[in-house]
Amino acid sequence: MTIAEWCLFGAVLLPIATIGWAKVAGRHAYDNGRPREAVFYAVPFRQRLLGAHNNGLETFPFFAAAVLLAEFRNAPQDTVDSLTVAFLTLRVGYVLAYAGDRPTLRSLLWTAAFLVNVAIFLQPAL
Repeated sequence: MTIAEWCLFGAVLLPIATIGWAKVAGRHAYDNGRPREAVFYAVPFRQRLLGAHNNGLETFPFFAAAVLLAEFRNAPQDTVDSLTVAFLTLRVGYVLAYAGDRPTLRSLLWTAAFLVNVAIFLQPAL
């Protein structure tokens, strides 16, 4: 498997880890019988983690499509691998900035990750 394919797997795990962090942080208030209870996510820290989780789910389809397109169209694998590592690193930073209530940094990291994703998508055309 390529590094890019492992990064796809990492991009699947990141939103799961993010929401898991919220559940561990609020373990005394979390009810597994009602995992989507809005009251649980009313706490600002957990609410931010839920936002980061949702955004991770929203960004995954474009990332997956870009990586698969680049690999199927035989884009330079070392470039695709480097870009996917950059994307995943930026996304981890995004989650940390979101959790830490750093909205400007969060937006900058989101934008950078999006631009990296566009670069992956465009690799076959370059």
